[in-house]
Amino acid sequence: DKYDEESRALFATARLWDDGLIDPRDTRKVLAFCLDTVAEGRARETRPNIFGVARL
Repeated sequence: DKYDEESRALFATARLWDDGLIDPRDTRKVLAFCLDTVAEGRARETRPNIFGVARL
């Protein structure tokens, strides 16, 4: 019984062992968002840092 309880997705996500759960009905929307984010990141040009690192 303990093994069954601790192997459930809600058990792990409640302890922040993962990045959370998505509703299966939202899978396409979330996947499209992730793919768009990756594509945008690949299209960006990196610019050298000319001002150093600001530390507070």
